[in-house]
Amino acid sequence: MLNNWNINIYEFEFLQANYLYLLLTIPIFGWLLLKQEKKRTGDWKFTSSIQNQEKFKDNSISYIRQGIILLKLLIIAFAILALAKPFRWNDSDANSHDYKYGIDIVIALDVSLSMLATDFEPNRLEAAKEVANEFIDGRRGDRIGLVVYAGESYTACPMTLDYEILKKQIDEVDGMNIEGGTAIGTGLGTGVVNLRSDSLKSKVIILLTDGSNNAGDITPLQAAELAKTKNICVYTIGVGSNGVAPTPVVTPVGIRYENMPVEIDEVTLNEIADVTGGKYFRATDKKSLAAIYEEIDRLEKSKMADKYFQSEPPPTPAAFLNWIFVFITLVIVLEFSLFVTND
Repeated sequence: MLNNWNINIYEFEFLQANYLYLLLTIPIFGWLLLKQEKKRTGDWKFTSSIQNQEKFKDNSISYIRQGIILLKLLIIAFAILALAKPFRWNDSDANSHDYKYGIDIVIALDVSLSMLATDFEPNRLEAAKEVANEFIDGRRGDRIGLVVYAGESYTACPMTLDYEILKKQIDEVDGMNIEGGTAIGTGLGTGVVNLRSDSLKSKVIILLTDGSNNAGDITPLQAAELAKTKNICVYTIGVGSNGVAPTPVVTPVGIRYENMPVEIDEVTLNEIADVTGGKYFRATDKKSLAAIYEEIDRLEKSKMADKYFQSEPPPTPAAFLNWIFVFITLVIVLEFSLFVTND
């Protein structure tokens, strides 16, 4: 119910944003209304000395007239905003349907032991989680899920529009309670399963790893072919600095860090991307990883510009229309009640 009065402009997107240029005419309307106000004649005629006239002077009337002008400008501005077809993804009607602006995304995150290497700050896994959360914060209307994998894989969060729950799951995942190894094919296959075959959305998997496939019952290319049959685009990201990096190694006395060569199977990651119509990226630090997510966002928006799947989200201009009604009522009351004239 409160949404019907909430006019926080930062929560809205506009289906017909070109109409917002009409807001530039507001100063012109303001000038015209002020000019008309200056030409307004008084309702009473009074002939007497200036001293006596001063006794009847009341500045509050002038302020009220200026307030009426402001209300009229707000009516025009809100009418323009309503004309631009505003909508909020947070509204239940917008969240419960698939619209052409939405994308189905699965983030497949490698949580193998080597992801604790400290060539990223504080390590590869924590940096990947932080950048993934920043990417999610920029989404609107996209269903996103999370798959984690090492020697095996599982769905940490099914497809959802509840980004707070998703980010909480991302923050909590680690590789402590999962079989060791790097099963890229298994992780990708689990991601494919999470994307509905009947979805008309654009479907994307962002697969992130710092190694090469050494576990699992399905090869990365087999999983890529499966993704292709489901019209799923896979973007692959190889994580790791060039050369060597301090990497955790299991020893008889526990885990210790040793400088190990960074070995990413870039050939396979490139092939996965090529088969599915995606792209391979290499992230050598946290900053480049964030730039990769931004590039993926641009690539998908470019694709979506030429695709029309279902209807647009329904406009939700009720809040603006409600306030227009309130402002019109105030103008009528002030102009025709406070300034009524007697013949």
